[in-house]
Amino acid sequence: MFSIHRPPGPARVAGAAAAAAATLALTACGSSGGDDGTLTILVDNTEATVDSVQALADAYTAANPDTEIDLELRPGGSEGDNIVKTRLQTGDMPDLFFYNSGSLLQALAPEQNLVDLSGEPFMDAVAETFQEGVRSDDRVFGVPVGNAVGGGVLYNLPAYEDLGLEVPRTWDEFTANNQAILDAGDAAPVIQTYGPDSTWTSQLFVLADNYNVLAAEPDFAERYTANEAHYADTPAAMAGFEHLQEVNEAGFLNEDFASASYADGLAALASGEGVHYPMLTNAITELRATDPDALDDIGFFALPGEDPDDVGVTTWLPGALYLPQTTDDQAAAEDFLAFAASVEGCDAQTEAVGVTGPYFIDGCTIPEDVPPGVAQLQEYFDAGLTAPALEFLSPVKGPALEQITVEVGSGIRSAEDAAALYDEDVKKQAQQLGLEGW
Repeated sequence: MFSIHRPPGPARVAGAAAAAAATLALTACGSSGGDDGTLTILVDNTEATVDSVQALADAYTAANPDTEIDLELRPGGSEGDNIVKTRLQTGDMPDLFFYNSGSLLQALAPEQNLVDLSGEPFMDAVAETFQEGVRSDDRVFGVPVGNAVGGGVLYNLPAYEDLGLEVPRTWDEFTANNQAILDAGDAAPVIQTYGPDSTWTSQLFVLADNYNVLAAEPDFAERYTANEAHYADTPAAMAGFEHLQEVNEAGFLNEDFASASYADGLAALASGEGVHYPMLTNAITELRATDPDALDDIGFFALPGEDPDDVGVTTWLPGALYLPQTTDDQAAAEDFLAFAASVEGCDAQTEAVGVTGPYFIDGCTIPEDVPPGVAQLQEYFDAGLTAPALEFLSPVKGPALEQITVEVGSGIRSAEDAAALYDEDVKKQAQQLGLEGW
């Protein structure tokens, strides 16, 4: 999911991911989809994505029995990005595909490859906040699937109770909690998962720190986009890399961090083998599918900064369904998008996978009875203590961030070197986008 390329997901997905090219056929109902009555949708292999899109397909097909909907799975992370870009460039993209909103969308050259949805009536129900995240050159390209997502720290509630810990409001308090957990000797203070398919998870300490960056440097996104500010010369932005280095040097990480997968990380968090997992709140959806009994044991707090009086959460827009210009039956694909942008579409997702935060569709609500982690995220929204991740404020995002953050978190590269290297990494994309000042 950053952009963060969403993980991908545990248990059932492990089986699906193992058969990376597998296709899930879902019986659909409906208006005729595709030239042969079939719509095919390319999705990443995360539990949350698969279940959400499958729920939409099942509900849609309940009204359209003549349509078949196939879900084609792809990996997450940079490998999945390359698959999406290649299939768009070669004209081999299915009828619809699910992908990130924000800066990663800009790298797909949406004006040349995707259908502009801004004139479609169903887009009237999509919140303007979300439309800004899928907009390029005054055209809008995506329909949201899922909820607003928070980036911060998922934590094990029983462990906090046993050790008498309180939710930290500063990085120093977070470090003190980690030390107390380490001294207790029963669990890893901080879970990291740098296994081959999970390197995207290494980015959280940097990307989820954007609320704190903007609190210290309110115009950082604008100056960053204009090549006037950088990670290496902005202390508040550099802090995310420094924190990643600090938790490694302090010995706070799980012993298997270099090989552990995202699924391993969630399992460790749920069991209490690890106490803190820097992560997106959509992981709660993954846990609901694979270990529902653990949901009441998982809380969430924003990544701590330096100011105890200004504690807020960095937020991500959910991913979206996009319509490539090569789709054979555009009308059928748009009919499915209209359903995804409806209250009925939200309700289908809520029933199937639960919620991780607010929806971006008018009229959609979330249940009162939600897991603790979702309720704690909602408190930040209710208090207005949120800020978008940088990728929703700037189109500049380099492709190598997850590899760089793995190096820092593994003790291979210093935070200072990493920040400078990432500043170089973003240049090529900025130049490809034709941004002024690069």
